[in-house]
Amino acid sequence: MPNQKSTGAAPVPGRHRPLRAPIACLGFLLSLAACEALAPVSPAPQAAVRITPPARYLEWWHKTEACSGLRGNVAQVEWFVVPNATEFATADGEKVGLWTHSSGGTRIVIAGNFTESELVVRHEMLHALLDREGHPSEYFEAKCRLTWDSWDARAN
Repeated sequence: MPNQKSTGAAPVPGRHRPLRAPIACLGFLLSLAACEALAPVSPAPQAAVRITPPARYLEWWHKTEACSGLRGNVAQVEWFVVPNATEFATADGEKVGLWTHSSGGTRIVIAGNFTESELVVRHEMLHALLDREGHPSEYFEAKCRLTWDSWDARAN
């Protein structure tokens, strides 16, 4: 008979092995969740200043909820403006508006020259309501008409 090394006690029927792997996995998942919980909202553009949204933004939020069929809490959005700007630099290029979200919160940044643009502001609001990047045509074109090509101020 070949010489065999013992790797531990033989399993005993009716006894369970320790749950090392599932516990380790749970620990790993919890550490990932903790990292996300501590993740900051991406920084606002350098010249951006925090503002209290004008009253008309609440009206526009309700219009965006109505067209999309989605609901959200506008009070949980942090609003920023880049004063006297037509656009501002982002990691993805120049923008007139930007929506970001993380466990730290939701932020909307608008170029100062577009703070009165219902299209631009509501476009970013729709991102916040959808809680996603990208422009699903179902929402941005068909339901809410919140793109440069689909916008019709008279219909919205």
